[in-house]
Formats: sequence, C-alpha cells, structure tokens
Amino acid sequence: MITEVPLYAVVIDYLLGMVMWTLIGRFGMRIFLPEDSKFFFSRFFIRVTDPLIRLFKPITPGFLVPAMVPLYVAWFFFMARFYLMPWLLGYSVMGMLSFPLEGQITKALRYFWHLLLGS
Repeated sequence: MITEVPLYAVVIDYLLGMVMWTLIGRFGMRIFLPEDSKFFFSRFFIRVTDPLIRLFKPITPGFLVPAMVPLYVAWFFFMARFYLMPWLLGYSVMGMLSFPLEGQITKALRYFWHLLLGS
C-alpha cells in the first residue's frame, strides 16, 4: 500500500499523524494527570502541543472545556488526513486503515501478534 502513494504524501501523512496522535495523547493524559504534572511524558506532550493549541485558539469555541481543546485540535489534523490528503492526491475514496502511518503500525502489530501466537 505504501508503495502506491508518493513519498512526499507519506512523509506529510506521517507528520500530520504524529501531531494528531500527540494531541490525542495529551488529551488522554489529562484525564489521569493534572495539567501541571511533573511526569516527563505529560510535560513533553504539553510542551510539544502548546504552540498548536495557541495557533488554533482563534477558531476554538470559548465554551469548550480546556481539557477537550487538544482533542478538538487533533480533529482538524484527522480531517486534513482523511479528506484533504486524498483530494490532493487525486483519490476519490480511501478505505479503512488507509493512512500510511496507521497502516504500518497495524502491519507491525499483526506481525508481532503472529510471532507471539506462533501462527
């Protein structure tokens, strides 16, 4: 699947995907940890995603609970990956797990699952 997509599209999708999943990770950590937590991963996710959250602040609704803002911003990256990228590449429809990043992760998980079960 990845050989069918131009390299620049894969690189752009990987970058957008990493940003999206980092924002989702920040949202997930916020469920269990306070915003001012000293936990290394929490501080990393906050430091990396704060510039994006500030960038999207003008279009972020004021009624949104602050803990939900990273998920709201991640939604824009998902939409870009799901609708904008296929349109720019000339595809009319993309199927389930057609994102290169998630496709590669799924293949790796499937490979390790088969190694684990021996099938």
